Amino acid sequence: MKKRALLSRAATARALAGGVALVLGMSLAACGGSSGGDSGGAGSFHVLVYGDATNKVEKQIVATFNKTSKVKAVLDTIPGADYQQKLQTLISTKQAPDVFFNWGGGSIAPFVKKGLLLPLDEMIAKDPGLKNNFLTSVFDSAKVDGKPYGVPMRGTQPVLLFNNKKVLADAGLTEPKTWDDLLNAVKVLKSKHITPIALGGGDQWPTLMWYEYVYDRVAGPGLFEKALAGDKSAWASADSKKALSMLKELVDAGAFGTNYDSVKFTDNGSAALVATGKAGFELMGSWYYSTQQDANADFAKNDLGFSTFPTVTGGVGDPTDVVGNTNNFYSVLKKTKYPDAIAEFLKLQYSDEFVQAQLGIGNLPTTRNTEKFLDTSADPAYSKYQYNLVKDAKSFQLSWDQAYPQSASTAMHTAVQQFFDGKLDADGFIKAMQALPSS
Repeated sequence: MKKRALLSRAATARALAGGVALVLGMSLAACGGSSGGDSGGAGSFHVLVYGDATNKVEKQIVATFNKTSKVKAVLDTIPGADYQQKLQTLISTKQAPDVFFNWGGGSIAPFVKKGLLLPLDEMIAKDPGLKNNFLTSVFDSAKVDGKPYGVPMRGTQPVLLFNNKKVLADAGLTEPKTWDDLLNAVKVLKSKHITPIALGGGDQWPTLMWYEYVYDRVAGPGLFEKALAGDKSAWASADSKKALSMLKELVDAGAFGTNYDSVKFTDNGSAALVATGKAGFELMGSWYYSTQQDANADFAKNDLGFSTFPTVTGGVGDPTDVVGNTNNFYSVLKKTKYPDAIAEFLKLQYSDEFVQAQLGIGNLPTTRNTEKFLDTSADPAYSKYQYNLVKDAKSFQLSWDQAYPQSASTAMHTAVQQFFDGKLDADGFIKAMQALPSS
């Protein structure tokens, strides 16, 4: 990934009859639309999203759309831990949604190759705002073979090192600026019988975030870019081995405790450890704020701290580099009966209502009208911190499991978990990554 300064300097000067059907799990019967057409007055299209605390905004926007549209939007959710797997199962069936949440990049490329997705050229030709109201670098990350297949929704999601400010203060610690600072914090918190770093290892993908940042700080974004492009030797490089040795050092120091594989983020388990003072830190995407706001409101308001990932002495990665998800997107299935109604629905993803609602739960939309609403967010300091972090980033590297084809996801997550668990040594991890299918 080349530079993804999502908020460029120029831009600065996750129901019928008006209701919302929130379907948890797999109660997705009738996805794909009802009988009738755009011009008909009756019918509905289904919008499938990742189930989490952010759904309150998706419900609001669907309700707003349904107030004026004859064709209704129906919101369906799949719990986060199951989303990818169940989407893969649904996408080629009669139960497939008309519109679905994704991460752009490698997450939708296989669907494009199978001819399942609708290119958005015609929609954009009719309403250039579907493209022009979003930051270009973000919008372009949902292009495949030069064609647009997604409209940004939710917001940009850099990964931050969150902390419990009270736990750190009581231990005489400050937010770690260097890797050595982090190792010292681990030592101090462990001596106080506090798990230094909460980790939802049971989900596997939270563990991957540690690899993404350590590899970036050691080698810069170039190593992963080479690997993603098919240069498998990158995984066996000296920088790769150094990053792995640092990760092993962190695990061996007891940074994550001993039961992290039995803890999940998707059921709020790891977040609860931080909120209750049983852990000091957690590395997580910026949606962590809305997670804590929803489950532990007082903690989110008073004691939730955040900082960038520490620097590594001798590393070539820029201290401003971030990793995470450039944005989430809505993509449209080619077989939908309601492209015109869906185009109207997608327009709401850059409305003032959308921007203010997302800021209200701590998300940072990548629309061109976002900056003027930063002071109205749930936590203006947090929103502005994210805004400047992303604006100033020399590199914004897409999460590895979203940059690679989805066919690589399971093998990648398994290797990531097994190295942390000591079931793979460095050579074993390198071989596992070299075996992944490239994009």
